[in-house]
Amino acid sequence: MTRETKPPKGYASDEDRWGAVFRRDPHADGKFVYSVQTTGVYCRPGCSSRRPNRENVRFYTSPQEAERAGFRPCKRCQPNGVSILDEYLGKVAAACRAIHTAEDAPSLAALARAAGLSRFHFHRIFKKITGLTPKAYALGHRAERVRQELSKHRTVTDALYRAGFNSNARFYAQASRSLGMKPKTFKSGGRGESILFAITQCSLGSILVAASEMGVCAIFLGSDPNMLRRELQTRFPKAQLAGGSQAFEKLVSKVVKLVEAPSHAVDLPLDVRGTAFQQKVWKALQEIPAGSTASYSEIAQQIGSPKAVRAVAGACASNAIAVAIPCHRVLHADGSLSGYRWGIKRKQALLDRER
Repeated sequence: MTRETKPPKGYASDEDRWGAVFRRDPHADGKFVYSVQTTGVYCRPGCSSRRPNRENVRFYTSPQEAERAGFRPCKRCQPNGVSILDEYLGKVAAACRAIHTAEDAPSLAALARAAGLSRFHFHRIFKKITGLTPKAYALGHRAERVRQELSKHRTVTDALYRAGFNSNARFYAQASRSLGMKPKTFKSGGRGESILFAITQCSLGSILVAASEMGVCAIFLGSDPNMLRRELQTRFPKAQLAGGSQAFEKLVSKVVKLVEAPSHAVDLPLDVRGTAFQQKVWKALQEIPAGSTASYSEIAQQIGSPKAVRAVAGACASNAIAVAIPCHRVLHADGSLSGYRWGIKRKQALLDRER
């Protein structure tokens, strides 16, 4: 019997590695390979060939080790070449570069053709890797460019054309959703926008809830109500801040309920404002179940940017909607709490309640 090699980091036991093989997990490709004694071949964990019997499987840290043990590479998954996942990551990265550099957003057909895939297949893997459809990614990139250009040019029209929108109608059709407000309002620092807000008390101290016409745009936690109000004024320097109505008080009560019992789902309309990258991170945070946690590196992997761990941490730190966008569920890789915009003690308290 061939001796099995030491498990690679991340797959600490044969059970972990067999689980990846059983699931045909493409994310395990490159971490190890497995051989099948009855066929004499070795494969990637994500190989789509017929699943072998466990008693015939042996694990190796590299293709070279498997070949030294006398096994030949599988012709289907080609474990001694570039993995399918890496190949897809490369194709999606190239598509993202094409979107960033094009004057007009490339069509789905053009992106798929450049990747050598069908439109359906390309659309599916692009969304799986980035968390967004190609169209949504392109619109998010353009909106980010508009944010930058609005601060440089005298008119909204100039900013739109500099950002690559050759038609005002195309941009205005989705401007409020991507900017969180009308372009002129964004350009003027929120001038003319009405923000309702209220400050009350909860078990974690003071809490400020603010909402625009689109939904909750800020949830701040702290000890000093005046400081929370100043933070809101800084975030919306030229908006009109006003106390909420009775209907708004019901919304505030929902937010307080979410703080006191974060494991219970509360449906809140959100007005999420940020770059395309930040919104990808915040969307991933909302997918972490209550009672669970994730590391910054895991979030980076989930959104298809495995090297952007620091950028993910920055997006978490810039989140202005506490609890509803649960950045408190993100920890360091070693399980430590790391920083939290509203204090480590509050982060620990929220996690304890969810558990």
